[in-house]
Formats: sequence, structure tokens, C-alpha cells
Amino acid sequence: MTDVVDSDELLRRIQRARACAREELRTWRSRSEELGRTDPDAARDARVRALSYEAVLDVMNEIVTPGRRSVEP
Repeated sequence: MTDVVDSDELLRRIQRARACAREELRTWRSRSEELGRTDPDAARDARVRALSYEAVLDVMNEIVTPGRRSVEP
């Protein structure tokens, strides 16, 4: 079953998802830095995950604020 939502609810959902993506980006960047000293393979994996969340965040930022392109870590 598909829920029908109004534009305000859709924007709230996108903003929640954007906040989650921002937090995950911070987490994976931090892990990448920490692991860089001890485990280069795991650090690389963490960096790839951070880049994935960065891409998601870029898209969500473009949806919410068209024309602005900035990553908010």
C-alpha cells in the first residue's frame, strides 16, 4: 500500500534523511581517519562509505536548496 503525503511531510522526511546522511558522513570520515593509522584496507572501505554518504547528501541538499552545492559535515 502506498501512502500519499503532502509536500510539507515530504520535505520533513527529506530533511530527516539528510540529517541522518550528514551524521553517517561524519562517522565514516572519522573512522577512516582513525583506521588510516592501523588498517589501511579498512580505512579505504570507510572512505568509500563516506563518499557514498557525501553523494547522498549532495543530492538531498540540491533537492532542499537548489543551486547551492556544499557538503555539510
